[in-house]
Amino acid sequence: MIKDKLVFEYIEKEKIRQTQGIELIASENYVSEQVMAAAGSVLTNKYAEGLPGKRYYGGCEIVDEIEDVARNRLKKLFDANWVNVQPHSGAQANAAVMLGILNPGDKILGFDLAHGGHLTHGSSVNFSGKIYSSCFYGVKKNNGLLDYNQLEKVAFKEKPKLIICGASSYSRDWDYKKIREIADSVSAIVLADIAHPSGLIARGLLNDPLDHCHIVTSTTHKTLRGPRGGIIMMRNDYDNPLGTKSPKGNLKSLSSVLDSAVFPGTQGGPLEHIIAAKAISFEEALSDNYMQYILQVKKNAKMMAKCLIEKGYNIISNGTENHLMLIDLSNKDITGKVAENTLGKADITINKNMVPFDKESPFITSGMRIGSAAITTRGMKEKEMKKVVFYVDEVLKNRNNEKIIREIKKEINKWMVDYPLFK
Repeated sequence: MIKDKLVFEYIEKEKIRQTQGIELIASENYVSEQVMAAAGSVLTNKYAEGLPGKRYYGGCEIVDEIEDVARNRLKKLFDANWVNVQPHSGAQANAAVMLGILNPGDKILGFDLAHGGHLTHGSSVNFSGKIYSSCFYGVKKNNGLLDYNQLEKVAFKEKPKLIICGASSYSRDWDYKKIREIADSVSAIVLADIAHPSGLIARGLLNDPLDHCHIVTSTTHKTLRGPRGGIIMMRNDYDNPLGTKSPKGNLKSLSSVLDSAVFPGTQGGPLEHIIAAKAISFEEALSDNYMQYILQVKKNAKMMAKCLIEKGYNIISNGTENHLMLIDLSNKDITGKVAENTLGKADITINKNMVPFDKESPFITSGMRIGSAAITTRGMKEKEMKKVVFYVDEVLKNRNNEKIIREIKKEINKWMVDYPLFK
């Protein structure tokens, strides 16, 4: 019997919100019913500090099996030889990596947050920028493409111990081979944070960072279409760069150092119900159905970008190779904050976003970020992308006309009935 009516009323309202609107936030997706079932299962009751076979609590025999399933499926999905599926989030995964391979004050070179990077890549307001010394690279002003020459120059000047590649709002693929070559020249470790394009990478639609990067982290809830959580992976194991030794005096491998950095280094007991949900989503991502899905995600993003450009929107780098795009709204005389709030009135969900060399504050921004992962899960294809862009453009053009926005909202709510999410 459900007793807490208030909370479940809010949950139902959120379910309706997710169902009746167009979800364009690039970091969101809709999981399958079996993923949701696992995430809300009795596994939430189990405490299981440590790794399978090496727990600090009794009664872990079954969750050991589940976690091993998750690890084996993830290895298969990314062709990895070592993985850790316990991080609670992508930020936790990055924190564990840094704790394992760096000392406080060590220098890290990350992709500038204002150019499309992530808070955990050295931002001054984040642990990564408070504990470690940060320097940055960005994109070229003339075309919005990653400036590998700048990356190389900063690396040679600053001699970082860690170079981080990956982004939260960059729409192009990465040259991991070149980044590794730069890192090797300054004796740095390369961490690839693939939280956003991980699903496309897993199925071979983008360059593979595990071929060249020492360590790869990701979330599981974006293009991988799993529960909210994080993962760490390596294709090859390495010697621990800090020279940490085991109690027996042997030099620890990097994999064992990273395992220890997750627990007990940065978090306690793993969320075994979420790990079970991860295991299910990894198996789904290995399926032919998912392959068709992720191919469509990329096609849909390209179509959205094409339609937006035709309507005069300035997409940073002038297109996309993954699931998202960053749009500079300066030429439309509208801020990201206004765009987010206005589109929200029509049940179109996006997020305001800084653009490279932005003159607005992070609370206002000159841009917005949109992605195709969630609406593709609902069954939309290229034809529907044209209609989505039409609605986005109509709302923004009529941002001061509440009547037109209300009419568009009704049309969208009616349209979304054709793309059901839940039974």
